[in-house]
Amino acid sequence: MSSNTFVFLLFRQTKTGLALLFDEHTSNTHDVRVKLTKELLIIQKQDVVCMSGGDLNVSTESLPSIRSRFSPEHKVPVVISKIFKDQVGKMTSVPPIRCKAKHSVHLLRTAGDEVTITVRYLREAPAFLKLPLGSPGPSSDQSSRASSPLFDSGLHLNGNSSNTAPSSPSSPSANEPKYEKRWLDAVSLPLFMARISRRKAGTDKLRSNSFEVIALDGVCTHVLQFCTAAESTDWLRAISTNINDLTQESMGFFCWMFSPQIVHMGWVCEHLQGGDVEPLHICRFLALRGSSLLVFRSPPVSSYWAQAEASFHLCEVLFKVHKLWIAEDCWIQTKFYLGLQQDGELRDSEPFCFSVLVGHGQSFCCSVELGSELVLWEKAFQRAVFMEVQRVRSKSYMCSSQGKILCFTLDFESGFSCSDSISKKTIWKYKFSQLKGSSDDGKTRVKLLFQNSENKQIEMKELEFANLTAVLHCIHSFIAAKVATVDPVFVNSQSLTQKYMCSS
Repeated sequence: MSSNTFVFLLFRQTKTGLALLFDEHTSNTHDVRVKLTKELLIIQKQDVVCMSGGDLNVSTESLPSIRSRFSPEHKVPVVISKIFKDQVGKMTSVPPIRCKAKHSVHLLRTAGDEVTITVRYLREAPAFLKLPLGSPGPSSDQSSRASSPLFDSGLHLNGNSSNTAPSSPSSPSANEPKYEKRWLDAVSLPLFMARISRRKAGTDKLRSNSFEVIALDGVCTHVLQFCTAAESTDWLRAISTNINDLTQESMGFFCWMFSPQIVHMGWVCEHLQGGDVEPLHICRFLALRGSSLLVFRSPPVSSYWAQAEASFHLCEVLFKVHKLWIAEDCWIQTKFYLGLQQDGELRDSEPFCFSVLVGHGQSFCCSVELGSELVLWEKAFQRAVFMEVQRVRSKSYMCSSQGKILCFTLDFESGFSCSDSISKKTIWKYKFSQLKGSSDDGKTRVKLLFQNSENKQIEMKELEFANLTAVLHCIHSFIAAKVATVDPVFVNSQSLTQKYMCSS
């Protein structure tokens, strides 16, 4: 195991806590326990398990025995919770396929005293029993006896019977099964390439104090709800950390097995504006790999890198934080908790948004769930662009000026230059530090303002490009990479990275 992988494992979190699980399809909510491991999110539900004694799965009793146990004096109704078709077929010689539930119940009611039925343990029994977790059995007070069907029927949890109950067929024997309530795994969700969403399905609204986790294969947890905003954020951050760590490990594997290098990858939520219709949202998987920004519908595995929906050259991509963000992820949930902000407001003030501007004026508006994720993407874009500029060193574009076809070149070492496309003769040349400003018409033309190093006069160069946006983004990439090298001359030239972006 490499040293880098070991560092990732140190930061991975394990966590256990209680939550509510909400099914948006059925609108049902029930208590669950959530366990977070390094690689899994486990959802546990309460269930009653047989610990010892008797046959744990099947018991066969005659009808008179059952009638004596569930006699009216205990005030517990006889409930037929489930009918097994094969058993009904054996009793009545009726093919199971023809035996409906209503008919089965009627046959059992009119079968007489000589019928033997098989009773099987039903996993849904806890919902009917309503026993507290870890309960040693019903207490001796009258209220507990009235609320526990197990107590009333003489079947007490862990084999404890009432001291006042006489010895009878209804009293548990020494071999009576002992039951105990426990948390049992219901869903184990792999975190590898999983994603988290706080957005309500089919809407533009974010959930308050809740989110869902969707695995790589599309399986989801439904919606996990928490009591407080801080608790929800804490779980969101912990799960996100483990997902990101697994992604980092997979990036290392991909870089070892395949080239080129992957700087960063992960899920984002793309915002689609459709005219008068409310904005739609589509989950996209972005990857900064080699010289490209790749966009996928689902994460690429092994050899699926060629199946990207779109690919953009990093030198011609501009990353821009959409709105001011706050590093403390809990601030927006806290506003919910204090009632200072409504769902409708959040739609127009999502804090963790960014835009990716590509050629010909196209842009992708995306959001992530946490401010820490936004920081990761911002730094990843900066690093990926810097690495690509360092690799290519120079980039040229065809342009025109005063009716002449020229070649405009950006060179990491020498700066800007323009040459004749035919003779290759250099017409003018300036360093990056000599750029003092720029303006463009938003279509094809740009004016670059340079300061003459000898007479300190400003000289304007007007050029026309077929894809002006790509050229401007490339200029920005080269300037940003130059800043990253901490060039003293360039750093002292009054923030030229901002001046050149000023549009007319």
